[in-house]
Amino acid sequence: MIKNSAIKTLIIGGSGAYEIPVEKFGREKETVTLKTPYGQASPIRVLEIEGAKVGFLSRHGVTGYHLTAPYINYRANIYAAKELGAERILSWSGPGAMHETYHPGDLVLPDDLIDLTRQRISTFFQGKGIGFIRQSPVFCPEIHLSFQNALKELGLPCRPKGTYVCTEGPRLETPAEIRYMKQMGGDLVGMTLVPESFLARELEICYAPICYISNYAEGVRPLPYEKGILFEGTLPAKDREKVKQTLSLFPEIIRKTLDHLETLKHKCPCRDAMLRYKLRGDIQEDWHTWIG
Repeated sequence: MIKNSAIKTLIIGGSGAYEIPVEKFGREKETVTLKTPYGQASPIRVLEIEGAKVGFLSRHGVTGYHLTAPYINYRANIYAAKELGAERILSWSGPGAMHETYHPGDLVLPDDLIDLTRQRISTFFQGKGIGFIRQSPVFCPEIHLSFQNALKELGLPCRPKGTYVCTEGPRLETPAEIRYMKQMGGDLVGMTLVPESFLARELEICYAPICYISNYAEGVRPLPYEKGILFEGTLPAKDREKVKQTLSLFPEIIRKTLDHLETLKHKCPCRDAMLRYKLRGDIQEDWHTWIG
């Protein structure tokens, strides 16, 4: 761990993170860019929020959407988070809705996940005899509960459950693929929670996402093709404004969630994900040795 830049919590900002001044989350103290065994990690800005150091990583780029989901260096980012001492990761994402009962701008706290990615390396343990880790609960129940409590306190409605389907990208899904995913039990479709959440669990970091609905997936509603624009151009003006308003609330939501996390005592199973291997003597306490 890099002592001077140590953090206990990392915020991973998704779509739109680069549009929110980082000062709205907290006072920026420094930016850390780490080289890892998996290459360069994205810059992590170390913020001071109510006296605590918290990291902020904009998943797609610091100043704009410069990196699409399939090409994010997830392993480097999670390695860097662990290196800085992160015990928890609060993630946000802007998926599409696969049901008409969901609406743009709605907040959803996913509790399950379907992985339909094809080419992403989703483990630190390639070529090793370790890594059989339960994925239930899929996300950290303590962070999930803290998100719920924070939104309730702020008077913001949310769906406390939902299944997020992660696709490869960068292309969007076809209408037939969306129908297939709905039959599988999917509610949301996005491209970023895999392998990010799996990698965090391997390094015993608590991880949970909060999602805002950015659009309807293909085929859910008739969306006319318009040249030169993506789905946001097909949304009515009131829906576009709702998405914008929801995104603007994230600094307040994150700060309030951090407050609620302080009242919990790490009784979730996330931090013991590798305990089986420690008890057997397959790995030692130093996590660096797990991945060579």
